[in-house]
Amino acid sequence: MRVIAPVRASHSYTQRLQAPPQAVFPLLCPVREAEWIDGWNPPLVVSASGVAEPDCVFVTHAGPGEETWYITRHEPAAGLLEMIRIRPAVTAGRITIRLRATADGCAADITYTYTSLGPQGDDFIAAFTADHYRQFMREWETRLNHWLANGTAR
Repeated sequence: MRVIAPVRASHSYTQRLQAPPQAVFPLLCPVREAEWIDGWNPPLVVSASGVAEPDCVFVTHAGPGEETWYITRHEPAAGLLEMIRIRPAVTAGRITIRLRATADGCAADITYTYTSLGPQGDDFIAAFTADHYRQFMREWETRLNHWLANGTAR
């Protein structure tokens, strides 16, 4: 057995979204994200309902390989979504999204935590800076707000 200290990074960001939580939550789904993210097309979604649900599994392309995502918590009434994201031999990640109502829509508190699973993962963690994460979150926020306002991807 080999036990090592984790190489890990975690960042949080709060998005300001222009719709109430009950309108935003269904869009946080491997199927529905294709509506507001150009090019989003997971090759496999395993779902009894056809959309996000507890224990939904989906696969996405990640560079030369694939990532497997597993929805561990899906609580629409609480505005809570949690997923595990595995890129074999590279990283294991946890994504937590909490929606809360605001006067002009909702806030989405989003945390991504990645743990390296090897040398490629170490490189990924080194590049997963607070600035990189903030830019990623702002782009996501812009795309989602555009869809909420216009009903189309930008």
